[in-house]
Amino acid sequence: MIKGSRTSLFSRGSWLETRRIAEVLRKETIGGVLLLAAATVALLWANSPWAPAYEALRDWRIGPAAWHLDLSIGMWAADGLLAIFFFVAGLELKREFVAGDLRDPRRAAVPVAAAVGGVVVPALIYTLVNLDTGDGALRGWAIPTATDIAFALAVLAVVGRHLPAALRTFLLTLAVVDDLLAIAIIAVFYTAELSVLPLLGALVPLAVFGVLVQRRVRSWWLLLPLAAATWVLMHESGVHATVAGVLLAFTVPVVRSEKAGGPEAGRGLAEHFEHRFRPLSAGFAVPVFALLSAGVTLGGLGGLGASLTDPVAVGIMAGLIVGKMIGITTATWLVARFTRATLDEGLGWADVIGLAMLGGVGFTVSLLIGELAFGTGNPREEHVKVAVLTGSLIAALLASVVLRIRNRVYRRVHAAESLDADHDGIPDVYHHRLTPS
Repeated sequence: MIKGSRTSLFSRGSWLETRRIAEVLRKETIGGVLLLAAATVALLWANSPWAPAYEALRDWRIGPAAWHLDLSIGMWAADGLLAIFFFVAGLELKREFVAGDLRDPRRAAVPVAAAVGGVVVPALIYTLVNLDTGDGALRGWAIPTATDIAFALAVLAVVGRHLPAALRTFLLTLAVVDDLLAIAIIAVFYTAELSVLPLLGALVPLAVFGVLVQRRVRSWWLLLPLAAATWVLMHESGVHATVAGVLLAFTVPVVRSEKAGGPEAGRGLAEHFEHRFRPLSAGFAVPVFALLSAGVTLGGLGGLGASLTDPVAVGIMAGLIVGKMIGITTATWLVARFTRATLDEGLGWADVIGLAMLGGVGFTVSLLIGELAFGTGNPREEHVKVAVLTGSLIAALLASVVLRIRNRVYRRVHAAESLDADHDGIPDVYHHRLTPS
């Protein structure tokens, strides 16, 4: 594209990238189904006669006390298992910006701007709702800023099977950037006490890990202890331990070295790790976290009403349902308005609004931030969980209505775009992207 030419928002990417994104979406969709199942089990269990057993499991402490790791099972899920989740998210983001279609800054600007808008506006709405609430309510300003990758993609897979691949890529990248912004917020704003020596100590195994992966070392028996040491020292420093997952991911090379054949010789180490760890993240880590975090006691209609009328809960739901839609849509519109960018031919702003609504599904990371903001045992912890669950569900339902309508429009286009006249396994519409420019 020559300088000064127009950029097409959500244009069709390359066939190789489209195929890779489709594989990612399949795994995340399965993870989303497991997440929903785990959250449902948690809710039913926590409101059943066996609720004490659920609480006993969640609060059961295990681990070496000498290293300050005598944590509850719930804390192990939040601090440990979600580190795997953020490791995979970091790998995905780095690969997209180094070797994916988003290595073009003009294409990357759209999901990045949308993610920023989807963080800022919900935070502002929550803050406005709770300006006069007091009692530490403003500590929860970041709860409605996150988008749950697995949950959102599971909804998209059900209601939007025929939506253009570029829209799916946009949602995936938006959710990943969104989650990494959330982990930055956690590191900066939810670190109560910082111990400098353990933090500096964490840089040692992190650096060794980085040197080894840059040399394309894949031996798990060598890398896993270094990753664990980084996690332990990060946890000891007071910074939330999930930050270690992102930092480790950013050290992993994306493209094969020239000695190994370069980019054309197959997937690099980042994609190799992503292929190995994504099933563990989507199929185990996130569902287990949901099982141990979503179990909130509703206490009947009266208790549910009290939870939903708490200004903290109102701010969370308004941020997820309204703030996400306004923030993501407005940021995308601003990119189109103030740059030489237009929506790709055949797309409409209804598509963007539908995806923006789906961005309001803020399950996993929102629950994590809620625990960090108000702590366990705080009466508001239950209200936060109810608000996150309710807000995410309403956002998913509203998005489903819009995207199902758009899906009917694209169903007619899908058949034409799937034509493969020369039977080479690549749809004809992608052939022009495989030829050298």
